[in-house]
Amino acid sequence: MTPAFQNLQITFDRLDRRITRWMARYSLVILRIGLGVVFIWFGALKLVPGLSSAEELVRNTIFFFDPDIFLPILAIWEVLIGVGFLVGLFTNKLQRLTILLLFMQMFGTALPLVLLPETSWKSFPLVPTLEGQYIIKNLVIIGSALVLGATVRGGRLISEPEE
Repeated sequence: MTPAFQNLQITFDRLDRRITRWMARYSLVILRIGLGVVFIWFGALKLVPGLSSAEELVRNTIFFFDPDIFLPILAIWEVLIGVGFLVGLFTNKLQRLTILLLFMQMFGTALPLVLLPETSWKSFPLVPTLEGQYIIKNLVIIGSALVLGATVRGGRLISEPEE
């Protein structure tokens, strides 16, 4: 290996370590803020009739409740999840409740995949519609909540394993 290549490799390694340390330090905070903003935003849209793109999907899925009563409850629920993530920046204890509310909401969000297959699938199970994609992407939200849940007892991300 040439000295120039070794120097380049050392420089890359130093840069990679700095970036990785930065991500380990700030990614959980950024994740909490991102989830908080998304839930507040999407929940707030549901508070105004006709404003949320998901309103029709919710109305068609929730046939066992009056949608005019259920939609504002769902909207407030989502806003509370968002606020929980943002306030959770300051206290991990709130994270448990926030994550529980999120998982309960995610169960309801997945219902159209089963109850409205004609709305969710072009061809089951490999080709979802736009609505189906909207629902399936919630797997990322669930994964994010699991990562945050792993920190409620003081867990954290580390950039390198301890030796």
